[in-house]
Amino acid sequence: MKLKDAYFYTLREDARDEDSASGNLLVKAGYIKKTSAGVYMMLPLGLRVQNKIEDIIRKHMNATGAQEVKMPALIAAEYYEESGRMKGFGPSIFKLKDRNDKDMVLGPTHEELFAYAAKSMIRSYKNMPFNLYQFQTKYRDEPRARFGLVRVKEFVMKDAYSFDKDEAGLDVSYQKMFDAYKKSFDEIGIDYRIVRADTGVMGGLLSEEFQAIAPLGEDTLVYCDSCSYSSNLEVGKVLPAYENGNVEMKDIEEVATPNCRTIEEVAKYLKLDIRNTVKAMIMNVDGEPVVFFIKGDRELNESKVLKLLGATEIGFADDELISRTNAVPGFCGPLGLHCRTVVDDEVLHMKNFCCGANKEGYHCINANLKDISYDLSGDIVNAKEGDLCPICGQPLKFTKGIEVGNTFKLGTKYSKAMDLQYADEQNQLQDVWMGSYGIGLGRTMAAVVEQNHDEKGIIWPENIAPYKAIILIMITKDEEQCRIANEMYDKFNELGIECILDDRDERPGVKFNDAELIGIPYRITVGKKAAEGIFEFKSRKDPEVQEMTLDQIIEKLK
Repeated sequence: MKLKDAYFYTLREDARDEDSASGNLLVKAGYIKKTSAGVYMMLPLGLRVQNKIEDIIRKHMNATGAQEVKMPALIAAEYYEESGRMKGFGPSIFKLKDRNDKDMVLGPTHEELFAYAAKSMIRSYKNMPFNLYQFQTKYRDEPRARFGLVRVKEFVMKDAYSFDKDEAGLDVSYQKMFDAYKKSFDEIGIDYRIVRADTGVMGGLLSEEFQAIAPLGEDTLVYCDSCSYSSNLEVGKVLPAYENGNVEMKDIEEVATPNCRTIEEVAKYLKLDIRNTVKAMIMNVDGEPVVFFIKGDRELNESKVLKLLGATEIGFADDELISRTNAVPGFCGPLGLHCRTVVDDEVLHMKNFCCGANKEGYHCINANLKDISYDLSGDIVNAKEGDLCPICGQPLKFTKGIEVGNTFKLGTKYSKAMDLQYADEQNQLQDVWMGSYGIGLGRTMAAVVEQNHDEKGIIWPENIAPYKAIILIMITKDEEQCRIANEMYDKFNELGIECILDDRDERPGVKFNDAELIGIPYRITVGKKAAEGIFEFKSRKDPEVQEMTLDQIIEKLK
């Protein structure tokens, strides 16, 4: 690409409406341009990067024997109604009607259509296994689009779907995809962790996420340095503590706590360790009031709650729901409630704790399990940094991550819903076992930039950089410099070295700054020593500038 006659621009100032380093740099360097919240143009440089990411993923997908297809993005709503996911997606799914008043959606994901396609192929167990994949645009009406390409409303995803006759076959197909993902992200050049995650609206038996490590990340990752344990915070296990296991139980006692409505205020007023208090959370779960009791220093984990109760929606209860519980907000306790009550597993191991008395202005101290009533218990809280690893017992650590890939063992969830069956060896009908596997290309691009940039701009890994080298002509009015630079450009192209020729009539400083900003791995400067066959060579990762001949540069680039 010769810049003088190309579509190319950069911005001198930071983008005003970008709230991430990657979003700002990709806009500033002319890779992408926002058209509305969560919707971006992919400009020439950006598309080259995305295509290279796509090529790497395609190579590793094809190596597994998966076959590429292309599904429509405009989908009849009936497929999502049939699978039962229309309600699960809620307002995040784009809905529209065609001219015949038929309900349509813009596809947020494609499990349903792939299951529908599989029905045309599968008749017996002999028709499996197989795996289909695509690169397709997805649409999700995010309530808060942010962080550039990390949280958007329109994005390109590589999604794949495996079909097997049983769980053992699914395990084999899943491992193939899992290994292909690791090879893809390794080649792209991302620092990532693989963590267990909540299956969410996808459902199924297992979900694992490929999380790019980045402070910007929306997900909190819980991991142990001493063993292999790692998970997303939303599913991170919490081991109940036995901090006062040998303490003798006392008799429950009601005490006045005037104007103390938060557990922090109660602990301070009664001079108690907040770890020996229990707080109440009055929630709206699928339209019904449920009260949850957790340790005072913990946070309720809504994903765990939904899974424990088999529910779909959770939020804070309003006054009308609270009035049905007999609870006294600010002083709510596990006594005398007229609603479902759930206790965290940690509370079951506590002794002589403080909790609400369910009476205005009062709490109870020295409460024990025998003093309270509840309907259900479970692990319903977030892990905290320093909690003990559920595998080896060592302290857990936290970091932030951007989810760039996800693998699901769907089991028979979608095949049951969509009547996807096969005849087994005894000619009996059985449900097909499915897996689902996705990679977000834009997110992957953003994650790479989050991990690879400095104060000057982007630093692309060579495997996905839009071009490998950029040639700068220092004085475009110097005919000799222009001749030599153009000959070098032609030579690089002959050798298959992708390069940019900056032949613009700009000051050298502008060219240097743009080369650093757009992050091309290698810079060659054609300057005053060019006539002697000497050029400046610099790696974007290295501040040192070297003088080299053309042959030395070519050898270096190879």
